Amino acid sequence: DFAPGVKANKTESKQSSEEKQNKTDDAKSTTDNDTNPVAATASGDNNAAAVDNNAMPTPKISHDWYQTETQVVVEVRIKKLSADMVKVDMGDTNLSVTAKLPGSDSEYSLELDLAHPILPLQSSYKIMSTKIEIKLKKAEGVRWAALEGDGAAPLPGGTAAPVATASGAPAGVKGPYASGRDWGAIEKALKAEAEEKKEGEAALNEMFQKIYADASDDVKRAMNKSFQESGGTVLSTNWNEIGAEKTEVKPPDGMEWKKWD
Repeated sequence: DFAPGVKANKTESKQSSEEKQNKTDDAKSTTDNDTNPVAATASGDNNAAAVDNNAMPTPKISHDWYQTETQVVVEVRIKKLSADMVKVDMGDTNLSVTAKLPGSDSEYSLELDLAHPILPLQSSYKIMSTKIEIKLKKAEGVRWAALEGDGAAPLPGGTAAPVATASGAPAGVKGPYASGRDWGAIEKALKAEAEEKKEGEAALNEMFQKIYADASDDVKRAMNKSFQESGGTVLSTNWNEIGAEKTEVKPPDGMEWKKWD
């Protein structure tokens, strides 16, 4: 402060102006520093994202199966595996496969409940350059309709065991026939057709065949002799009568027997 009428020194006035300017610069620098951590954090996040983008993606693993008369073959397509990276467990009705994926911390796992029983002691697996091949020995040499199921023993012909319905009655399951036809139903239809009641001449012939099959030797001889000697017009089962003399021809009523030269 100065007395009235006294002017400030130019040098002091200049210093005061410089101090004010320095304070302004310090305040601006403080503001910039408060903003910089956010920018630095954003930059760090971008770098982390860049690192994540460069990480190796987890490969997509697939498996497939096919069968022969005695084996079911399961293939898991993973490349570049070694024996110490793979574990395969086989039970009577299940299969478990675990493998460490090359170049990754991930692990592949496959758990299957098999459709039908297998023989684990006669089954095997092999590690190849492009896949794991697992050969499962079938407990019974029938065709499987699917790889997975309840482990029930198959019936002859490749059909699954009957499953009880809500009423308690077994529900039939069609077998996987290559032609798509249900041969069991066809066989039943043929039997029903054969058992239908025959009529007319067919029924008469069937009756005579049954009599002849169950007859004694004398009855058979009487039937043969009477039929042949009468030209098919007489069929007798009485050997005492037929055996004593030649059987005469007896044409049906309204018809006449003629001998052709």
